[in-house]
Amino acid sequence: MAHIPEGVVSAPVLITGGVIAVAALCYAVRKLDYAKVPHAAVLAACFFVASLIAVPAGPSSVHLLLNGMMGLLLGWTAVPAIMVALVLQAVFFGFGGPLVLGVNAVNMALPALIVAWLLSGALSNAIANGEQRKIYLLGGFAGLIGVVGTATMVCLSLIASSAAYLTAAKIIAVTYLPLAIVEALVTATVVGFIAKVAPEMLLKTRVEQALQPEEQGNAEVL
Repeated sequence: MAHIPEGVVSAPVLITGGVIAVAALCYAVRKLDYAKVPHAAVLAACFFVASLIAVPAGPSSVHLLLNGMMGLLLGWTAVPAIMVALVLQAVFFGFGGPLVLGVNAVNMALPALIVAWLLSGALSNAIANGEQRKIYLLGGFAGLIGVVGTATMVCLSLIASSAAYLTAAKIIAVTYLPLAIVEALVTATVVGFIAKVAPEMLLKTRVEQALQPEEQGNAEVL
């Protein structure tokens, strides 16, 4: 259950998620890397389609998220890409809803940004050095972090809304475990393939320029 339906989380959680989502979207648009817009369109479409292929898992269902891959490829551009895909899913298929859109966007976009911040620099170095094994490993970590991060955010959203959701949160966390493994394998395979045929797509994203201004300033001086 990556998409939290409406009527589940409390008003404070909805408001907090909405405010964070709007702030992140505005900042992401300011930092938009126009060279990555075509990539963002393709990945948003993949994200949209992957969410439609759900596999039953206990009382819930799971599907590929691909947010770790989006973070690795897009950086801050992943935020508007995820937002657009979520809006289309809510409009056409009723996944989530307009009121809970901000919470769902934060739950999926924040792990994507964490992936970009933690791994994109190391991935660029691995590509430059031709370390193919490390490239696959970093891709796997990206998929794993994306799913585990989203699962954690979903569980926190539920628990913050009501202690009665504690059991449901535990069940959701368990259902995400096999998905994390599958997503890690898928992301590692895709990232490894892209590194061979179009390595420029995986070069260090602009998310570090916003999150690590001192490093950027030192690079400019050099």
